[in-house]
Amino acid sequence: MTVKRSAGKWILAQPEDVIEDDDFISIPKVARHIPFGYMADPEDANQLLPIPRELRALEKAKQHLKQYSYREVANWLASQTGRAITHTGLKKRVESEQSNKRRSSTLRHWAKRYETAISKAEEIEKARLGARKSRVRSAEYSSETEST
Repeated sequence: MTVKRSAGKWILAQPEDVIEDDDFISIPKVARHIPFGYMADPEDANQLLPIPRELRALEKAKQHLKQYSYREVANWLASQTGRAITHTGLKKRVESEQSNKRRSSTLRHWAKRYETAISKAEEIEKARLGARKSRVRSAEYSSETEST
């Protein structure tokens, strides 16, 4: 005789960390789709205005992804904000943000390396130009002394 047992319901925690509304900025509209956490600006068709409540919930949802599936977190996010988001939409959003962070980190690293390389190249260039000038001057000086 097998007994069916329920695993129970896992209830995700409610948002506790409050992020200030001033931390969110408007972004340019680059596609037809308006991303979760933003709405179209009624004054400018090419701008998207942030929806702080949705963006705060999205930040909390990212933390929940460490323990729960995309499907569960997407359902929680939709119930908290009243705006639908699919689990695949949530996954794409999270992965694109991670990709952008990695890309920007790499570009900053390259910029530092290029600055270092440029400064070293300038030092070498100055040293080489100085050496050439001194050789030219010494050659001119020696030719002048020989002729006199």
